[in-house]
Amino acid sequence: MTIKVLRGNPTPEELAAALAVVRARAAAAAAQPSGAAEPGAAWSDPARIAG
Repeated sequence: MTIKVLRGNPTPEELAAALAVVRARAAAAAAQPSGAAEPGAAWSDPARIAG
């Protein structure tokens, strides 16, 4: 994976923080069983607007 800064001049601390988020998301995605759907957001649940 290649990450490229397109604008600005981030500090080493800013880059480390951004990469920590990317790595955490990648690890979470890798830990999820293949074919498993991500849970949907509650706001899109049709049951909440049924009346």
